[in-house]
Amino acid sequence: MRDPRPHVGEPLAVDLLNTRWMSADGPRDLLIDLDGLRCWLTVNDLSDSVPDERTRHALLSTRDAIRRAVCEDAFEELNRILDHGRIRRVLTAAGPAEHPDVPRSEWLAAWLAADNLLRLLAERPGRIKQCAHPQCVLFFYDTSKNGTRRWHSMAACGNRAKAARHYARKS
Repeated sequence: MRDPRPHVGEPLAVDLLNTRWMSADGPRDLLIDLDGLRCWLTVNDLSDSVPDERTRHALLSTRDAIRRAVCEDAFEELNRILDHGRIRRVLTAAGPAEHPDVPRSEWLAAWLAADNLLRLLAERPGRIKQCAHPQCVLFFYDTSKNGTRRWHSMAACGNRAKAARHYARKS
């Protein structure tokens, strides 16, 4: 299955948020079924996760928890998801290494997305943003130098906003 989403390539936590989007036909959700789950797991190189209903349910819960953490500063749900695993630090011949330790396999992908959110927030707080276009529900991780990016895509939503302002001035 080809990934049908209009915006991909974001860090794992943001990419999970973007499994919901608006199309010309209305709201879409990649995680509505197991085919979409397989697509998302494949795109994100999460082949260790089993594409079953338990994994899908864990990801849906995590997507909602990440959204609440980012949009509402509500952290309890995310912290419960993080309780499903931990980072295990080990020393190897190549030096120190970190490995996720998630005992229940259905939580692996979900836990990795929640852990990724923590890393993003530690690196650049306030840089996970929702697209400024009023009809867009997509998110992005703002890596611009000054942190003022407004659109998930300038070619899509940015141009639509510019065109709307142009036509409003002409009227």
